[in-house]
Amino acid sequence: MTNHSLSYIISTKNRLKYLKILFERLLPQLEPGEEIVVVDSNSSDGSKEYLQELYSSGKIHQFISEADKNQAHGWNKALLMANGTIIKKLIDDDVPDFKAIRTCRDFMLRNPEIDICISDMMTADVLNPAQVGLSGRLSYFKEWKAGHNKTFTFSDVSMLQRRSSLSFIGLYDTQFKMLDWEYSLRATYLGAKIAYYTGYNALAVDTPGNVTSTATPELKKLEESIGRVKYEYAGDESDISLYSKIKVWIGETRDELKKSVAKGPLPQLSETQLREIYASYYRKLEEKNAAAKGQFIF
Repeated sequence: MTNHSLSYIISTKNRLKYLKILFERLLPQLEPGEEIVVVDSNSSDGSKEYLQELYSSGKIHQFISEADKNQAHGWNKALLMANGTIIKKLIDDDVPDFKAIRTCRDFMLRNPEIDICISDMMTADVLNPAQVGLSGRLSYFKEWKAGHNKTFTFSDVSMLQRRSSLSFIGLYDTQFKMLDWEYSLRATYLGAKIAYYTGYNALAVDTPGNVTSTATPELKKLEESIGRVKYEYAGDESDISLYSKIKVWIGETRDELKKSVAKGPLPQLSETQLREIYASYYRKLEEKNAAAKGQFIF
């Protein structure tokens, strides 16, 4: 087994147009000591063949394609396959900043007691690309760190985790649809060592058909009740009904957009339009990080 400093893990199903945009950015920037691990849930849109070609040509390090029981099952496979000291989850339709990710990785490597590193995020809705927001959990992190709260929630869109810490924190709970909501509650309740980076290592993009958006209100309420009992979660401003979509804190802009398109079908973006939108997102994220001068709080 080859040791790596960083494993990028991806679990995906039928998201070919987003995968292509992600890999066109990731592959040219991949550095020695980094690996790419991909779990495909038996896609039928050409993703499986695209990924197999990348694997056969040596561009990705590990790849399997087989049916998953659910979203958490697929991500757990990728976690178990990863060889890196640090693991970074890449969601197929989000926008990562690889420079910021490596800054977080390097901080974790210098501080081996850290289990998890999270950061501020940018947010956007692909159906309303001109509106890009900022989000963060720093105030909740500080309240938790000071011992005022037993838990707080954060999205794994920005999360890096230490592979050896999986034996303490565990894998994703396959019982949950809102898997990172539960994972953040568990990690904070257990007292995991968490560092907070005030830069932005990701831009979370809400896209039509993402897996967690299919959760029903009844399921969200059930999972929320489990979290409140199991982790003594008192709640915060991040309502589970929004958090369940992972793309959190987009707010009023998204709500207004949903209302405007509710009377008809969602607009379909061409591949050219999608690439232009994502190119603008990458630019905005890089520009924000260039100005942010992120610092670590631990």
